[in-house]
Amino acid sequence: MARAVSRRHKVVVTLAAWSVALIIFFPVLWMILTSFKTETSAVASPPQLFTADWTLENYAEVWARSDYPRFFGNSVVISVGSTLLGLAIAIPAAWAMAFVPGKRTKDLLMWMLSTKMMPAVAVMIPVYLIFLRTGLIDTRIGLVIALMLMNLPIIIWMLYTYFKEIPAEILEAARMDGAGLWGEIVHVLTPMALPGIASTMLLNIILAWNEAFWTIVLTTTNAAPLSAFIASFSAPQGLFYAKLSAASAMAILPILILGWFSQKQLVRGLTFGAVK
Repeated sequence: MARAVSRRHKVVVTLAAWSVALIIFFPVLWMILTSFKTETSAVASPPQLFTADWTLENYAEVWARSDYPRFFGNSVVISVGSTLLGLAIAIPAAWAMAFVPGKRTKDLLMWMLSTKMMPAVAVMIPVYLIFLRTGLIDTRIGLVIALMLMNLPIIIWMLYTYFKEIPAEILEAARMDGAGLWGEIVHVLTPMALPGIASTMLLNIILAWNEAFWTIVLTTTNAAPLSAFIASFSAPQGLFYAKLSAASAMAILPILILGWFSQKQLVRGLTFGAVK
């Protein structure tokens, strides 16, 4: 009897998980299918999930009228650059908070996290003016700095929770063996927390890749990433849904592939201690 109840419970949980996954994935599926439709089929009423006139013209036109490789290269440089810069700052900061905490460490962590609750538009004008006067508008380095600062609280929080799982006695033993501060962080702490660091890196790359607000506000042409590439397909005459869907599919495909191949590492890192 207990075995039958357990089997039934497993089936219900599996069906529920698949249902939630399909609901979440459906907008992506709709976008991909729309990218292969003509503009007439894309705006048909009532909406049609499938159509008889599939076409690749949308992808051909999107590729022809835009410099996709440049947008793609900007996205790679900005997302990876902001992640590496954020890790370089966050690893020492998280080490200090985890192993040399002060009286206000928890308050500082909560304050950093609270900055993520502030609407980005609230600081848009001062940030834009600072970037304008420092010559960072429409530059890759400007976006690297902006996205690093935007995601830094999350990086520090995640690394802090990972580092707290590591016994402090191991670091003390390294010091007794003559390891300096740099050696302690690089040769002892980092290898032990590598799953957590890897998952933090992957998550930050995804967040930076998908960022749209700041990439559109702080760029025009030269440093524009794929989020600006998508926005360029809204014309004064209106939205061309099929071409916009094709541009969106081309923008999200690289990060979907990265997420698919790194899902085991991401899950392993998240269960290492970040979301306990």
